[in-house]
Amino acid sequence: MKAPEGISGYRYHDQRQSCAHGYLLPAVRSELAGFFGRRGNDDMRIFDLGCGNGSVAALLAGEGYEVSGVDPSTDGIAQARAAYPHLRLETGSAYEDLVGRFGRFPAVISLEVVEHVYAPRDFAHTLFDLVEPGGIALVSTPYHGYWKNLALALTDKFDNHFTALWDHGHIKFWSRRTLRLLLQEAGFQVQCFLRVGRVPILAKSMIAIARKPTA
Repeated sequence: MKAPEGISGYRYHDQRQSCAHGYLLPAVRSELAGFFGRRGNDDMRIFDLGCGNGSVAALLAGEGYEVSGVDPSTDGIAQARAAYPHLRLETGSAYEDLVGRFGRFPAVISLEVVEHVYAPRDFAHTLFDLVEPGGIALVSTPYHGYWKNLALALTDKFDNHFTALWDHGHIKFWSRRTLRLLLQEAGFQVQCFLRVGRVPILAKSMIAIARKPTA
């Protein structure tokens, strides 16, 4: 495993949700409700890989889910523990043996995280390990596609979107094809992609819905 040196500096100043959650969470909540509804049992556990300040975990816990999670940001976990002491949200990253610490889960979410990681294959393998056979992973990341990139170029927004001046910001830029390949390589069956925020061709983010095979 890689030592998570230098990845603990992403800053959180409060426990509020980010602006991205406004368009991510309706789709995430719908997918989770459908998945757990089809299962028809009382195992409602979710793992939040990259839980940040805990705001999403707290919202889902308020809807009846049992939520655990990790984040490498010491600021984020400090905010989470202060605001949501009843949740198991701890410092950690996808470069560690999280299954040994937490076990496996019917569902794992990772929202706006994969674009920040230095070793995405390590991230994907840890994500896969955390999901129980037959379970699902929901992975969101900013959407990139031909028409959106063309619009960025025509409106001179490339520096805003692909900024190099954001400490601990985005270092990987994913398309549906590359994110699908990453998840499939780890062993997932990618069921679909949802595009959220704006119209689909200019979507702000995409959400991959991936299933871990039962055998």
